[in-house]
Amino acid sequence: MNPSDRPNLGLVCITHAPTIRYRTLTLSRYNALAVEARAGVLEELYRSNLATLLRALDYCAENGIRLYRVTSAPFPLSDLPDGVGESLLEDMPAELAQVGQKVAQHGIRLVVHPEQYVVINSDSPSVVENSIALLEHHARIFDWFGLPCSSWAAINIHGGKGGKSRELVEAIARLPQNVRSRLTLENDERAYGAAEILGVCLQAGVPMVFDAHHHVVKERLPSFEDPSVAHFVSAARATWPRPEWQIVHLSNGREGLHDSRHHELVFTVPSSYLDVRWIEVEAKHKEVAIGQLEACWPVPTGSRVS
Repeated sequence: MNPSDRPNLGLVCITHAPTIRYRTLTLSRYNALAVEARAGVLEELYRSNLATLLRALDYCAENGIRLYRVTSAPFPLSDLPDGVGESLLEDMPAELAQVGQKVAQHGIRLVVHPEQYVVINSDSPSVVENSIALLEHHARIFDWFGLPCSSWAAINIHGGKGGKSRELVEAIARLPQNVRSRLTLENDERAYGAAEILGVCLQAGVPMVFDAHHHVVKERLPSFEDPSVAHFVSAARATWPRPEWQIVHLSNGREGLHDSRHHELVFTVPSSYLDVRWIEVEAKHKEVAIGQLEACWPVPTGSRVS
């Protein structure tokens, strides 16, 4: 197979081997620090994690991986109201810009999936406020990286509070441009199935990231070859400003088709994924699963990866 015909199989955050690991800091540990020591501790942590991110991009380039999902907290606690972390990042423009320079150098696409507690259509005004603030913070980080203000550099979230599609559409419309222009929505196995999230994406004018595993689990489908899987791959593609930018998520259930937990590897690929160019591999064994898939791509329709 011509390598140019292969999809871009994406690495999610870290490697299964200890090659790529980010450091973190809990809020309780931060609060226990002397006030005058906090900036120094955070700066050292941020520089360490930035070096890890740059190393991760080199790792991707060396292994032919062109899609990378950065961790949702590369700079822990930088969104706190005290402003210490964000001020440190604002003082690191040249260092942060290295990320955009390196993704351009290597031809890598960088995306992020913020924390699950981002719910911009919550019943709680404070949850909505905090969720929007967190999305704005992610967008600022992407701005500092020098990434495009488009869904090429996707900020992907789930639909949030179930039964509140109208509120979700309205909330998206109020987001700042640097968030809204990057925002994508993903179907899940609980609150927002593929049909519901597709409707929101069409109304809000944002791309849909289709997850076949979530869809099969939510709808209790007999296989990944159910016709609805191909339907939503196609329908989701039409929501992207450029169809070739479409991203889908790929995983298998740990203990069976309808297990929402992710398996270590991927054994079954929907045949409708074979012409998608950007596929995030959400398997627990990360680069091992990517290597296994690349070794046998294209996967014959309805077959298991061996």
